[in-house]
Amino acid sequence: MNYTIHQLQIFIKVVHTKSITKASAELFMTQPAVSIQLKNFQDQFAVPLTEVIGRQLYITDFGKEIALIAENVIQELEIINYKTKAYEGIMTGKLKISAASTGKYVIPFFISEFLEKHTGIDLMLDVTNKSKVIESLKNNEIDFALVSVLPEKLNIEKEFLIENKLYLIGNKNVRDESKPLIYREEGSATRMAMEKYFILHEGKHRKRMELTSNEAVKQAVIAGLGYSIMPLIGIKNELLNKQMYILKSKNLPIKTEWNLIWLKGKKLSPVSQAFLEFLRIEKKKIIKTNFDWYLKF
Repeated sequence: MNYTIHQLQIFIKVVHTKSITKASAELFMTQPAVSIQLKNFQDQFAVPLTEVIGRQLYITDFGKEIALIAENVIQELEIINYKTKAYEGIMTGKLKISAASTGKYVIPFFISEFLEKHTGIDLMLDVTNKSKVIESLKNNEIDFALVSVLPEKLNIEKEFLIENKLYLIGNKNVRDESKPLIYREEGSATRMAMEKYFILHEGKHRKRMELTSNEAVKQAVIAGLGYSIMPLIGIKNELLNKQMYILKSKNLPIKTEWNLIWLKGKKLSPVSQAFLEFLRIEKKKIIKTNFDWYLKF
């Protein structure tokens, strides 16, 4: 057999995504390139790794077993790299963080300097919806989660990062009551805050629209489709460019907190512990340097 590490990595990605199209996108490769490498890998085996029924790609039982072995091989290769760097006196390992979608405007600023100081650390950052963030934390698949609403049924520890402020936003500085409110999908922390606000202060029987990402809501508001309560931290450029306006409304802004959380009792890796120590020392400086505009609202 003469397969390559690159082919193992491609096959693992195809197994995870169950799609050559999705795998090629995540690997930043063309679909034909992924297909060729997958075929070359398959040619090493007499038993099929995958099968196509209709237009759907399925992984055979044999393929699933090979994928598990391939993942172990890749993990062992990573350990070799980490061990080599450790002998060179470089802190090595993975830092795995899952962030609620709006957290992408927060967490990079708290990570960048730490990664610059420790070039041997690999960051795995998953930006997704709140439900998946909590599920990853619950299953102990990550080191930390970044959330604006703390989970109620998990025993956790937390490190406060920055306040989260939510305002009513429109594409003009005057509100048109005939236009609908634009909500995030079910399970979103922003959605929960928005629903609570309107039930308490303006009644719940309102014309509404639902979109599945913060970016989709942002573009809908800019296009004039309606209004939404949005985190201020994610709309700096749109406010400066006068594509969006903060609309005055009683009892706003809604204020929550961005917290980095982890399971209570979790034995933190040396990398995770170093990151926490870095945050506690550098947090005020990071906020002053990167969020000074935000603190003035």
